[in-house]
Amino acid sequence: MPLRARQRCHALMAGLVALAAAAVLSGAPPALAADTWTEVGSDRADPLTESQGLTSVEVPANSPNRYTGIGTIPIGVSSRGWNHVGDPDASYDGHYIEPYQADSGSAKMFRVQAPGGSWSEYVHTLAGGEALNNSWVAVAPGGRWMLAGEWGTMNRLLVFPTPGVNPATSPSANLPLASTVRLDRGVRDVQGCDFSGPTTLLCSSDDPAGTLFGMTKPLLRIDLSAEPGASDVDGKVTALRQLPLRSGCSGTFETEGVDFDRRTGTLRVIVLSPGFCVLTDSKTYRFTRN
Repeated sequence: MPLRARQRCHALMAGLVALAAAAVLSGAPPALAADTWTEVGSDRADPLTESQGLTSVEVPANSPNRYTGIGTIPIGVSSRGWNHVGDPDASYDGHYIEPYQADSGSAKMFRVQAPGGSWSEYVHTLAGGEALNNSWVAVAPGGRWMLAGEWGTMNRLLVFPTPGVNPATSPSANLPLASTVRLDRGVRDVQGCDFSGPTTLLCSSDDPAGTLFGMTKPLLRIDLSAEPGASDVDGKVTALRQLPLRSGCSGTFETEGVDFDRRTGTLRVIVLSPGFCVLTDSKTYRFTRN
């Protein structure tokens, strides 16, 4: 190698070392590597009672997993217009929360079951520019705040005080929109999210076009700049993989809710099959991180 070329190489290496040292001294985080989630099994998803969402419940101990679908909506709830239930979640202290929407109106509803078994309803009046859809909820690990999502192509997630957990909430008062998660890129038709860590979300997208991430129906990871709360935070979106699209029928699949069970490290996602096969081979897929 000529002397001048060696000098340029040495200068470049010295600069890289200096930059690395500066990053260490400043506490800058390393570049994030994409997770690898591998399918490890599946279970049939009932189209009436397991077709919208799911969550694992830690309290009381040995609680079964919970699911939502059109068949799980109580008549007393649907008769008042709340005819769609989304992907639920549960706080680590055992408060179970279901998101509801109506076909029209200016509000959405969160139905909460306390650890003791009693139910209560918290209604949120839409803020300016907020979509009517109430597709999912994800309770932050700290418990006091939860995220919720709208439909369509969005550059934000919504943050609410967790009803029944946050002492600032009451069934007799409007549940306010507290803040937003500002995403660094758009996401489309998110059907469910769950926290896998204090500032990390795993989300299922029903994106049919595949133009945002180069794939349809992606599993997304959203890394937050801080734990959600009363102030806005930023979110970095990464597409991890396409969710399984297998069926005896051809046509359009629909991805639904997602759950991450921190006790086992298992991720579960519901995928509904096309056409008649929605009745026969819709699945809840299980994944583990490699």
